[in-house]
Amino acid sequence: MANGTAVNICTMVFGNMGNDCATGVGFTRNPGTGENEMFGEYLTNAQGEDVVAGIRTPKPLQEMETEMPKQFGQLVELRNKLESHYQEVQDYEFTIEKGILYCLQTRNGKMNAAAMVKTSVDMFDEKLISKDQALLRIDPELLEQLLHPSLDPESIARPIATGLPASPGAASGKCVFDADLAEKLGKVGDQVILVREETRPEDIHGFFAAEGILTSRGGKTSHAAVVARGMGKPCVAGAEGIVVDVSLRQAHVGDYILHEGDVITLDGATGMVYLGAIPTVPPHFSDDLELLLRWADEAARLKVMANADTPDAAKKALEYGAMGIGLCRTERMFNASDRLPIVIDMILANNEEDRKAALDRLMPIQRADFVELFSVMSPNPVTVRLLDPPMHEFLPTEQQLLEQIESLRLYRNVVRGRHTALATMAHPPDLPEAFTHLSEELVNDALSKKERMLKKVRELQEVNPMLGHRGVRLGIAYPEIYSMQIQAILEATVECANNGISVRPEIMVPQVITSQELSKVRLTVDALTERLEKGFGKEIRFKFGTMIETVRACTRASQLAAHVEFFSFGTNDLTQAVFSFSREDAENKFLPMYNESGILQDNPFEVLDVQGVGQLIDMAVYRGRQQREDLKIGICGEQGGHPESIRFCHHVGLDYVSCSGPRVPIARLAAAHSKLREKEFGEVRV
Repeated sequence: MANGTAVNICTMVFGNMGNDCATGVGFTRNPGTGENEMFGEYLTNAQGEDVVAGIRTPKPLQEMETEMPKQFGQLVELRNKLESHYQEVQDYEFTIEKGILYCLQTRNGKMNAAAMVKTSVDMFDEKLISKDQALLRIDPELLEQLLHPSLDPESIARPIATGLPASPGAASGKCVFDADLAEKLGKVGDQVILVREETRPEDIHGFFAAEGILTSRGGKTSHAAVVARGMGKPCVAGAEGIVVDVSLRQAHVGDYILHEGDVITLDGATGMVYLGAIPTVPPHFSDDLELLLRWADEAARLKVMANADTPDAAKKALEYGAMGIGLCRTERMFNASDRLPIVIDMILANNEEDRKAALDRLMPIQRADFVELFSVMSPNPVTVRLLDPPMHEFLPTEQQLLEQIESLRLYRNVVRGRHTALATMAHPPDLPEAFTHLSEELVNDALSKKERMLKKVRELQEVNPMLGHRGVRLGIAYPEIYSMQIQAILEATVECANNGISVRPEIMVPQVITSQELSKVRLTVDALTERLEKGFGKEIRFKFGTMIETVRACTRASQLAAHVEFFSFGTNDLTQAVFSFSREDAENKFLPMYNESGILQDNPFEVLDVQGVGQLIDMAVYRGRQQREDLKIGICGEQGGHPESIRFCHHVGLDYVSCSGPRVPIARLAAAHSKLREKEFGEVRV
């Protein structure tokens, strides 16, 4: 037949013809640990199926050294030949017939991440493979196994719900439905899982206290997902089978009702939610992995930064090998319990004078944040993004305020002696505990502030806030906000320099669409720099740049580059703009269906869309560097930690990628792969 199938005809060998016969399977190294040792099982007087059928208990290969010493020596020789020839750990099968060893088949052995790392380092030390081969034989995504706790593989528990695997890792804890209680329980040592319909910036203190986060809405780039990944905490988002009722403090999951205090387990790697506590396996960051990643850094051209907003996150990022901070979101600094009330006062201010008074209280706090952050990361660069989100994100929702106002009015009546039935209650319904001991005067003050907040929330309401009054548009409308932040950055730089700490701050302007916006912000930067340099008597060194996250910024890259020293692509918003997708809605509704049906091959919020977003990035890099050859360019969106996206970033000539801290090791290995495999992808355009 012209197109037939080839058939190999070979002699059959038998391992069941007496006690000088045997059959077995083996690995050239231990696939569980990577140790360089004989590993496998065998049976005398048996055929291959007897080893795997479970009818007889096989013996470890080491026993063959005593039982069949000559054949064991031949097996050791075979093992060494296989590894030397294939330059890879082998999974092989053998039969011994009448004292003669036959190798039946061999293939590359499957191993876990720890074993892959160890064998890469050991095989290089043994001169079996080169450093390049040691790096390339490991899939960067495989390192995920080593960087987060995972569920015990022996567990047979069944999930009660499935959501989106928004941040890897596994954790168990008591269900808690608000951030305040999560913080209280966390302080006394309880393990909690923060369960919300969706999270908001004011929930940040609950994130710090929780072991993991579960939301019934949102996608892999939602607030909960991004913050959890940055903290290295497991998160399951968009679990639509879960109906969260915060007022009743419970969640419905099919036939189950989760009450506050019930224990659940999250697997952020799979999106599974389980009842009860399931044992976890801790992460393992070995000396071999440290060495392998140092080799990766030597091989790579791309630098790997981390997205980090707090000193603790920065320290963790350094442990993962981050070479700086590529994105510090300053709004995260505003959500701490000692700052949020001041931020709210600033938002509620009716004039510039009152707004500036609130900002004057914030400035030393923000400056201290930057001093600590710069000190932790010294001498690496720290890119600080000026305030980006719309103002309403710092305020409660309209519904929350209406409920609080109703409770306060009810309590005021109790204080006045009205509604005697309610007056006998220890706590009026839905009344926050903080208000239960207030005088009528203080209740009136609180009520007045809540009513002003409600009015402001309604004033700030936008049809599409993510495309509205945010980023540089906010900074130009209220220049005193950006002025405060810029001053805090510059003064922190001086303070660090005075303390002998080498710092490399970078000021980044978000949501830019025109060079005129950059010119306005730059005037503020230059004026403050000149004033502070005169006052402190020394030069203040920093870089000034912009996020490229709008389509127009990409098309006007040459004009923008004339005003800045660096670009950083914010691919979360850029992807949203290119696709005309709302991230959370798309991931919760139709994106899974689009991926399953092949309309889209990947989720564009996870994997950089090379054909659309990538073309804009390529164009912006080319035009930006035409204007300024030394323009530093990076990426700080979620795709910055994805290996295939990193490969594209290397190809178009970016200088760095920035991702959440726990993905830094993955990005470091992926950056090395990109360099080592660049010939497969084509010429790098730098």
